[in-house]
Amino acid sequence: MSGRGKTGGKARAKAKTCSSRAGLQFPVGHVHRLLRKGNYAERVSAGAPVYLAAVLEYLTAEILELASNAAHDNKKTRIVPRHLQLTIGRPTLIPKWLCPCTPRKFFVSMRLGSHF
Repeated sequence: MSGRGKTGGKARAKAKTCSSRAGLQFPVGHVHRLLRKGNYAERVSAGAPVYLAAVLEYLTAEILELASNAAHDNKKTRIVPRHLQLTIGRPTLIPKWLCPCTPRKFFVSMRLGSHF
């Protein structure tokens, strides 16, 4: 049966995502694509999306941990938007120099009942 190719070759290794290589849960490939398509710079290095995804994952984990504590303080087992509001609204979470504008407009509209 000659002419049918090699039969004893090695199998190709399963592809690893950039996120799994970096040990992250946030999608590094998606962040890289958004950085390229967003016209932030002409070129984007290979390490920039990894670093940005790691920072976003860290900030999200911090906010969710504080929201979980707020839910636990209110004797609830689920995190609801109110717990996130209590967490983000705290002045110790986001320093003024890091983000001068906090998302208060959204939470004010939540109180008034006018959702987007």
